[in-house]
Amino acid sequence: MKLWSESFQDGGVIPGRLAFCVIDPKTHVALSANRNPHLGWRDVPAGAKSLALIVHDRDVPSKGDDVNREDRDVPADLPRVDFFHWTLIDLPTSMNSIAEGDYSDGITAHGKPGPGSSPGIRQGINDFTSWFAGDSAMSGDYYGYDGPCPPWNDTIPHHYTFTLYALNVERLDVDGRFTGQDVRKAMDGHVLAEASIGGIYTLNPTLADNAGN
Repeated sequence: MKLWSESFQDGGVIPGRLAFCVIDPKTHVALSANRNPHLGWRDVPAGAKSLALIVHDRDVPSKGDDVNREDRDVPADLPRVDFFHWTLIDLPTSMNSIAEGDYSDGITAHGKPGPGSSPGIRQGINDFTSWFAGDSAMSGDYYGYDGPCPPWNDTIPHHYTFTLYALNVERLDVDGRFTGQDVRKAMDGHVLAEASIGGIYTLNPTLADNAGN
């Protein structure tokens, strides 16, 4: 399979309009347009019965002690974990693209509703659900896409991977309030093919200057 985007270049910097937050020189960060990117694909295997999409950040700090602290940086050698930004399942094989902004265009406090999307298509909760769990102004179930918002004091840029899977089942065996990890487990043994693209993003001004933001 082949996967691409008209919204950002594979391996390049993700534009701020696709992010949850952008750099603000006074407050470190400001909320952004939070639009899902365009994605297009082709060469889906003939035996596929559905498609699934997972978007994750592989560079999230495994501990939050240093995150967004004025008096310290998040060290580059800190172990990193996955953070899921979008899980979209049961896409029909007749579908070959997602338009920019179709699934997310702006930030919804307390999260967008789900899991239903277009007819027959379902979205899981993303990891902003746990990130905002203790924030009364933002807490809720964050279904669908919410874009990059890495720590503004992180010493490494974050890498975001968009992976499309062709599956041999019409409906994945997950229900209700499912996560990216749930989908990964449910797909085990059902993947016929996959394709990935990626981009980088940072809210650290020094890193952004070097990356060409």
